[in-house]
Amino acid sequence: MEQSELGDSSSRNDEIVSIGVPARFDTLPEDCISMVIYRTSPRDACVVASVSKTVKSAAESDLVWEKFLPQDYSSLVPPRSVDFSSKKEMYMSLADDSVLIDDGKKSFWLEKGSGKKCYMLSAMDLNILWINRPLYWKWNTDPESKFEKVAELRHVCWFKIQGKISCGMLSKGTHYFVYLVFKRTSGGSVGFEDTPMEAQVGFVGKESSKSFVLLEPGRRGYRYSCVSRRPVYSEFRTRRPRAGVRGERATDGHVEEPKERGDGWSEVKLGNTYISDGGCDDDGDEIEFAIMEIRNSEKGQRKSGLIFQGIEIRPMKEGEEMVIAKSSNSDNI
Repeated sequence: MEQSELGDSSSRNDEIVSIGVPARFDTLPEDCISMVIYRTSPRDACVVASVSKTVKSAAESDLVWEKFLPQDYSSLVPPRSVDFSSKKEMYMSLADDSVLIDDGKKSFWLEKGSGKKCYMLSAMDLNILWINRPLYWKWNTDPESKFEKVAELRHVCWFKIQGKISCGMLSKGTHYFVYLVFKRTSGGSVGFEDTPMEAQVGFVGKESSKSFVLLEPGRRGYRYSCVSRRPVYSEFRTRRPRAGVRGERATDGHVEEPKERGDGWSEVKLGNTYISDGGCDDDGDEIEFAIMEIRNSEKGQRKSGLIFQGIEIRPMKEGEEMVIAKSSNSDNI
């Protein structure tokens, strides 16, 4: 691997051709090489490790990988972390598998390429309307869930789920997406088909962005990742609600649809938020998110048959598209 652009091109072009950067880089003390690498990213550290044995040793050092771990990692990793042979092994463990925190109500892991923090708030950590009424909801177990309990919807006529997370728990300088993670019961769902829900994401006490999502697209040729354009759905998508579908806010022609995750669950994007490079204005700042029936729609429609694992907050990856939803006064977050 030659990176001659780092050489002195102004006076020694011939030498630049014959002396590659790997040779120059290898002449530095290993600690210096490590200090250069830890200013990059975990992905870059893994790539540069292939340059030479010396650079590999520096790239895999604890000096580098402790920098990639979050500052509060000691309070987030389980006790078994003492068995890790290196900080890189600890990092990879947190990237490959989530750990339960907050008495098992949240799970935490790292985005592998960047080291950004990711979380899932379990249903137990959310504010679910009527959750303590056994007629309406039931706590259940699920072998495909990270958590001890999941929330199974038995029967409600008004649907609403809310949650929040401390801004200080998230990585600075990061765009985050918020997802609801759920699936159908074996008997299928009722009352959600082609019925847009309102989703909100924003800082507590400030204007929230609003968007529209579907939990159950049309059943014709049904898959979560496919949508049958049925009347209610098409009217919201084209911004022409019929008289029987009230709630005439503009959706800009965009309604988020559920997608299968590959782990037995589906997810739908509720919105996004940004944590600035300076972090939060106040360490006590919180980000709140919610999904609910459209406020001025007709109430009383029975809904049942969905199971909710929780709400996931993870950073935007390269190539992902960010849709900016409108707030109630048309200001973006």
